[in-house]
Amino acid sequence: MHHMLEFLATLSETRLWLIFLAENLTVTAIALFAGWLTLKLCIKSAAWPSRAEFGICIITNLVNTIITYLGFRLWDYGFIIFRFDFSWTILPHFLLLFIGMDFLMYVFHYFIHHSVFYKPIHRFHHQYEHPTPIDLFVLHPLETVSFGALWLILLIVYSFNIYAVAVYLTVNVAFGIAGHLGTEPLPAKYRSNALLKFIGTSSFHHDHHADINYNFGFYTSIWDRLFGTFKP
Repeated sequence: MHHMLEFLATLSETRLWLIFLAENLTVTAIALFAGWLTLKLCIKSAAWPSRAEFGICIITNLVNTIITYLGFRLWDYGFIIFRFDFSWTILPHFLLLFIGMDFLMYVFHYFIHHSVFYKPIHRFHHQYEHPTPIDLFVLHPLETVSFGALWLILLIVYSFNIYAVAVYLTVNVAFGIAGHLGTEPLPAKYRSNALLKFIGTSSFHHDHHADINYNFGFYTSIWDRLFGTFKP
C-alpha cells in the first residue's frame, strides 16, 4: 500500500486527477449496481433516476475527486500520517474510524437540520422522501464538501492504519447503499438482535427521510438514543 502511494506521488497532475476521478466513478458504479441487485433480490423496484439525479451524481463525484486529491496531498506533505503495518491495530483503528465518523456526522447532520443552512443546502437531499440507491450521491455540493472535510480532519488528528482506512471506506459505501434502498432487506428477527438493533439499518434512515426530526445517525442509532432523537 505504501509503495502504491509513493508511485502515485511520481505521476503528473493530470494522471493523478484522472486516476482519482476513475476511482470515484468506479465506487459509484459498484454502489449503484449493488443497490439495484439488492432491490432485485428483495423483489422490489425503484424508479429510474432522472437526468437531474444523474447530473448531481456526477457533480458529487467531481467534488469527491477533489477531496481525494486533497487527502493525497495532505499525506504527501506529511499532514496525514498512515501506519502501513498489517497488524492487530487494524481492528481498533477501524472501530475508532467507524465510531468517530458516526459521531461527527451525527453532530453535523443534527446541526444542519436545526440551522439556517437546512433550506438552502440539506433540504435538497430531503426532496426524496422515499430514497433510491442513487440518492446516496444526490447531495448539495457544499454538503459533500462538509462531509469530506470531517473525514480529512479525522485523518489529520490521528495516525490510522491504512488497512483500517480501506475497510472503513468499504463499510461506509455499504451503509450508504443500505440507507438509500427505500426498503428493508434485513429480516425483522435479525433487526431485534441485541447488537444489530443499534446498527443504522435501511429502515432507520428511511424513517429519517419520512420524519426529519429523528434518526440523524448514519452507521448506528447510538447517538440518537443518547441524545433523545431516536425513533423506533
